[in-house]
Amino acid sequence: MDAVTVKGLTKKYGENVALNNINFECHEKEFLCFLGRPGAGKTTLLRIIAGLEKPDEGEVYIRGSLVNDVIPSKRDVAMVFQNLALYTGWTVYNNIASPLRAHKVPEEEIKKRVKEVAQLLRIEHLLDRTPVFASGGEKQRIAIARALVRRPQVYLMDEPLSNLDALLRLGMRVELKRMQRELGQTIIYVTPDQLEAMSMADRIALIHKGIIHQIADPETIYRHPATKTVAGFIGSPSMNFIDGSLSEVDGKTILDCGAFKLDISKYRQVLEDSSVGSEIILGVRPEHLTVSHDKTSPDSMKSLVVMEEPLGAETILHMRIGKIPLKALVPPTFHTIYGETVWTRIDMDRIHLIDPKTEKVIL
Repeated sequence: MDAVTVKGLTKKYGENVALNNINFECHEKEFLCFLGRPGAGKTTLLRIIAGLEKPDEGEVYIRGSLVNDVIPSKRDVAMVFQNLALYTGWTVYNNIASPLRAHKVPEEEIKKRVKEVAQLLRIEHLLDRTPVFASGGEKQRIAIARALVRRPQVYLMDEPLSNLDALLRLGMRVELKRMQRELGQTIIYVTPDQLEAMSMADRIALIHKGIIHQIADPETIYRHPATKTVAGFIGSPSMNFIDGSLSEVDGKTILDCGAFKLDISKYRQVLEDSSVGSEIILGVRPEHLTVSHDKTSPDSMKSLVVMEEPLGAETILHMRIGKIPLKALVPPTFHTIYGETVWTRIDMDRIHLIDPKTEKVIL
């Protein structure tokens, strides 16, 4: 039985469609992450599952039971909000214990469960203090502990790490994943950060303008994106997109991008099966471009260096082939200067071909 099932969920605010016919299942003990830009509908979806908002259409099931008309306190879910919502005048112990007291759990049982969850999240030393004296990462742990202590069927987490600095976010990603694996809990997590999603989730659901474009494990969603939106969102730096047109020349299928042409004859059958027109978009990830100072292959193309963007372990190289901008990932030892000519080769086994009319990835 799935932990959460959503069928045909639609939510509108006036003329704005926040969610458009959302369908998915979250399996037991799964870490399912909804990834999307601000305004994509992620928080609205969580609030509907939690019972804080009503859908205009559709159904929400928790462990097989329809909960559309069940009040939030009876849905057996716990939500961690982006703003944490801690009671600053209470001790950490009382913050964590508050949901148990609301459910009239005996005090001895409360002490036991608060101690267990505090040890799990390594905040035992904070129990007698107020959250005012806790660091950002510790406050995050307190909010998560308050959700964990209830032992609900499903945890809903709304961008819980967004207010932390980069180093704290990295540490908390590890902690959250460790906790979820150790406890075997079901988590539905929303974030605009693809690194969070890729590193933590068992499956990622990419949502854009209220529509789910793809649900898959991180490797599949990276290697085989379903749409241009998914292809452009997943990966850092983002995928290069180049407009082109198809033609047949001397029995070969040629993709003409203006500044360069590619022989894509080996993908002829894929193109025929897709019924794509003559226009097509070429997608190439920066890590699938090889750049060298000398021409090392007949397929190498002359490129002009625009800028280097050093990142420590790697460098993003911004270039142009004719008027076409390209980003490539190169080793930090590969140095160039503005205006220098380099040679770029595309890994033809890793390209993507996209129908510009439907924006579906056909390869």
